[in-house]
Amino acid sequence: MTVHKKIKAISLFSSAGIGELYFEDAGIQVVVANELIERRCALYKYFHKNTTMIPWDIRDEEVKKNIISYIDSDVRLLIATPPCQGLSSLWKNKVQEHYESDERNYLIFHIFDIIDYWDLDYILIENVPKFLKMIFPYNKGYFTLEEILNHKYSKKYEISVNVLDAKDYWVPQTRQRAIIRMYKKHLTWDLPKKEKVITLKEAIWHLPSLESWEKSDKYLHYVWLVNERYIEALRYTPTGKSAMQNTIYYPKKEDWERMKWFHNTFKRMKRDEPAPTRTTFCWNVNSHNNVHPWKLKKDWTYSDARPLSMLENFIVSSIPTTLSLPDGISETFLNTVVGEWIPPLMLKKILLPITH
Repeated sequence: MTVHKKIKAISLFSSAGIGELYFEDAGIQVVVANELIERRCALYKYFHKNTTMIPWDIRDEEVKKNIISYIDSDVRLLIATPPCQGLSSLWKNKVQEHYESDERNYLIFHIFDIIDYWDLDYILIENVPKFLKMIFPYNKGYFTLEEILNHKYSKKYEISVNVLDAKDYWVPQTRQRAIIRMYKKHLTWDLPKKEKVITLKEAIWHLPSLESWEKSDKYLHYVWLVNERYIEALRYTPTGKSAMQNTIYYPKKEDWERMKWFHNTFKRMKRDEPAPTRTTFCWNVNSHNNVHPWKLKKDWTYSDARPLSMLENFIVSSIPTTLSLPDGISETFLNTVVGEWIPPLMLKKILLPITH
């Protein structure tokens, strides 16, 4: 798809900017970004050197004024991923009173200040699907974000709310995201068309087999050392199955007693499907659905008794495999920022219709 126009944008609650890695290809230039946590700010600046990153809390009026000072007449797009906070139901008494006194639950409203300040053409708010079911205190009542947005902005903007899955947009991972698109009445912003689903086998089978104690000469193709007791169990666990289901070779404690854990822990992914949702704990075999699908060995055991390598996680998250990383970056931190953000290729495809 050819980019016909460039759009300047603001990015709020930006984290480390993983989701923005393909913005240049999409014709989007983020002029100013905001993130609370200093470590994430530093990584954002490493990835996006031409964007002004304003650190600290958006609830601080000086921070907000600083963000606004970078907005000029060419800024037409706002992108925001506010923290997923709110009430899942209308709680009563002390719980409700505690909620109303916690300012973190009002973070979404600070986006409105930016929207109200500037005449933006497009606004994208994205988060996990349950965010759409949260309710927020507004206008002497409790309402979903969609209800609040319609009350405030439906005269000026078309407001479309969807739950999309990354696997439908050339990302080899099942990952649902709530996507709220707001655009002026005279403009259009279509959803991208669904594309072929890419399986794990298609995405990562070209990489060499790797055990947790082995090293690879491929960039980022390594994993943490896995407990030998877990490795033994996983050697006898086929694709799509959990070692917790094994009758002989199952995960054991230090005293060799059988572990009691959830049914989808120590579980191999299915090689003929996209990867399950990568989470901030995707490096851990005893978290949910994190073990490599395997390749069958000559002794009829299963190889790759480990989580996905960093390279494999990059591939299934649509992150460029040549992405430069700062020296000394923690693997745990990197997995965290990868696991908490929308895959960048998915976000690119959602935004392309407004620059095409």
